[in-house]
Amino acid sequence: MSGSKTPVLITGGAGFIGSNLADRLASDGHDVLIYDALRRPGVERNLRWLQARHPSRISAVTADLRDEQALADAAKDAKAVFHLAAQVAVTTSMVDPIDDFEVNIRGTLSLLEAVRRQGRRTPVIFASTNKVYGDLADVALELVDDAYAPVDPAIRAHGVAEVRPLDFHTPYGCSKGAADQYVLDYARSFDLPTAVLRMSCIYGPRQMGTEDQGWVAHFLIRALNGEPITIYGDGRQVRDVLFAADAVQAYVSAWERIEQVKGHAFNLGGGAANAISLRQLIAHIEYLMGRKVEVGFGDWRAGDQRYYVSDTRAARQALGLAEPTDWKRGVALLAEWLRAEKSGVPEAAPSVEAA
Repeated sequence: MSGSKTPVLITGGAGFIGSNLADRLASDGHDVLIYDALRRPGVERNLRWLQARHPSRISAVTADLRDEQALADAAKDAKAVFHLAAQVAVTTSMVDPIDDFEVNIRGTLSLLEAVRRQGRRTPVIFASTNKVYGDLADVALELVDDAYAPVDPAIRAHGVAEVRPLDFHTPYGCSKGAADQYVLDYARSFDLPTAVLRMSCIYGPRQMGTEDQGWVAHFLIRALNGEPITIYGDGRQVRDVLFAADAVQAYVSAWERIEQVKGHAFNLGGGAANAISLRQLIAHIEYLMGRKVEVGFGDWRAGDQRYYVSDTRAARQALGLAEPTDWKRGVALLAEWLRAEKSGVPEAAPSVEAA
């Protein structure tokens, strides 16, 4: 699927995952149209980086998902659509649920309609979230080595599978969950080739981590700057983490196999082998830095899961994915990239590929 006069559309293409995906697709010979409101601090740098690397492949539209005409114009000639643009923070959704709804639900529906009206069965791959499964409060947990672990041996061994009932918590969970279901239903109702990737924690180069989103990069940035890290909860909550290049490969594979996977949702993360608690990440950061990191604690946040690990077996089989990058290696690579960015010479950063 390389090379064509029709572009691949990436909404949110200047963001963390979007810019990594755009770089991969442009390197593979595709023209890429980035649709991004450029609201998140730092994403302009990602866009400049992409345009410098691929001046003849990357074009961009600065517009909001709520601008239906701009969105329709961008989707008009697309040969594939990767829908990554969203309101991404639970905390922000609690402050302004209407804005969260407008961006995540209405924006997604507008995009689906724009694609459907073209009548060309253009593939749409949607970035969903593990938050569609709620807080998983019914999963019995025990403490093992400073981390929560399921009592159920099957969940402990493999994580949470796609058969888990959906249970939307917080406005963000509701809006992303509803968008997730709209994307799947457009495959059923209108035979649009769509697929959904329910992501756990993705991390890697070009991530502008904040307290609200992108915690792996956020912890590293704070540590590199000699600043304290605030943990909400007890720090024993567990997530599976996936390196950006591995996530990008999953998106590309979903496009390549869209006729086989259309109408399906897959859990995308690092799996049980890359499941870590916040405390375990901080301990590894301290090892990488060679010094202690100052840590403070705050109250648990709304909808936070004490344990979430993706059962990746379905995704790996359906998408033909290789073993993901080991989290310790990936975190070290991200730390190296962040150091290079901090020094002002980002091109000194290592070449980062999936393991």
